[in-house]
Amino acid sequence: MINEFSYYWINKAISPENCSKIIELGLSKNLEKAVTNGNTEIQNDQQVSIGELTKSEQKKLNLKPNQKYERDSQVSWLTEPWLYDLITPFIREANYKAGWQYDWDGAENFQFTVYNSDKEKNKNGFYGWHSDGGGCHFSSYKRYIPGLSPPLKKDGGLPEKHIKDLSMEGKVRKLSMTINLNPSSEYEGGNLKFDFGPHTDGERFHECTENREQGSMIVFPSYTHHCVTPVTKGTRYSLVLWCLGRPFK
Repeated sequence: MINEFSYYWINKAISPENCSKIIELGLSKNLEKAVTNGNTEIQNDQQVSIGELTKSEQKKLNLKPNQKYERDSQVSWLTEPWLYDLITPFIREANYKAGWQYDWDGAENFQFTVYNSDKEKNKNGFYGWHSDGGGCHFSSYKRYIPGLSPPLKKDGGLPEKHIKDLSMEGKVRKLSMTINLNPSSEYEGGNLKFDFGPHTDGERFHECTENREQGSMIVFPSYTHHCVTPVTKGTRYSLVLWCLGRPFK
């Protein structure tokens, strides 16, 4: 799908005070290792091969040959109503001003994400190439029905694309939103990076620096391929939300 605007950004949408409040809230929850293809986050193209990364990115991540890499981060989940009241008006603004005007009528839980750089362990937080979801009926969430749906995962998680929240049934991710919560002076790297495809008219890969200022927001169609480049110093805190609607038709 070709759009006039591939993404929309709002500088300093959220105040530093609210950013700090969100970080405090996110850290107060039980942080867990981020996963893909699970009940907490359903993605397409979850894994990234070494061949899909630039040589500089491979070096930063200390990758080993013949292995698959997904992501290295920690997350917690936020459902506080005041967060939706604070943030969804900006998403509606972006949806309108970017010309998408996608129909959406719900949203998932907020994902608070922590990307750390640990020089002692030679590890840098990152998220490999992926899209947040497709827009067709095959990508829609399905109700989990014990005994009829595929079995639970070994860790007790729901099977891929299955949910218990009936308000999400039959819907797909249409818009994705991310906010940088802490000052960019506290970390290096950790930029959102898009892949607009080999036949795009202009720049294929675009690394966003527009939203590095604290509280800045980027909204984009959920089918867009993207990644988070390695955090090579410090810690980056971000907040993510996926907005849901009926499949495109």
